[in-house]
Amino acid sequence: MKTIKFHKTECGVDFLLNVLTEKDIDYADIGTFDTDYFEILFFKEAKGSLILNQQEIELKAGSIIFISPFQKRQWRLDTGNIQVTTLIFQEAFLNDFFADKLFTYRLLYFYQLVHPLEMNINKDELLKYCNLLAEIKMELLNSETDSAHIIRSLLYYLLQTLNRRYANQHGLSLLKSGNNVALLFKNLMEIHIKEKQRIGDYADMLGVSRISLNKAVNAQFNTTASQLLKQRLLFEIQNLLLHSNKTINEIAYELNFSEPNHLMRFFKMQTNQTLTQFINNSPKTSQ
Repeated sequence: MKTIKFHKTECGVDFLLNVLTEKDIDYADIGTFDTDYFEILFFKEAKGSLILNQQEIELKAGSIIFISPFQKRQWRLDTGNIQVTTLIFQEAFLNDFFADKLFTYRLLYFYQLVHPLEMNINKDELLKYCNLLAEIKMELLNSETDSAHIIRSLLYYLLQTLNRRYANQHGLSLLKSGNNVALLFKNLMEIHIKEKQRIGDYADMLGVSRISLNKAVNAQFNTTASQLLKQRLLFEIQNLLLHSNKTINEIAYELNFSEPNHLMRFFKMQTNQTLTQFINNSPKTSQ
């Protein structure tokens, strides 16, 4: 499976960020692939669908899609009937721009395991966002000494207003500030989920007790640390089942299950489906 890597922009600046249109991206059928950067896509016109992780998303005018690094996807688009503006950036870009190193984990639409990785907006809202992206692109193409400050302010406004809109559309509460333990827990799961599936491991890495970790997670996400960990592990299993050629035995070994039966039992308890049922009911992709 192909991984597309970020290339510094043609704009003559070193920002790990770019704004692209349908003219810059090949949407032809290249099978399943992922990228090493974040993407937010704003569709002015679209016909077709996107298979993203385990979801098939029907695209239309006003669709906004949120994609985190290394999420598996496959386009099924009518390439003659598409207008889209795409913001792409690497996390290092935000870390350089913003003091908050957990900023992406405060945005509800990234690293989302439960709710859709999309939202729909009206024509006027879409135009507002596309105008902001056009301003960012102009600063990239015509960089001046204060361009970084202007891009930072435009980007922060864009990401935060999208976060508020996403929360409202999906009935979510905006994350509380200051609860870094819960966000660090999510960050560590992204890095270590394949080898660490016990709450105690993460509590040790964070230097807190299991009780403190669970309290922080519950306050931030209204769920237990154990349930969040199970959701992330389930997500990893589903991705490997759909987007790799590995056997059940190989997946169980990779994820540190003592034997395949334990993985199958865990999966059935979390989804009320067998592995075979899940695969048969999922959108079909080509590798």
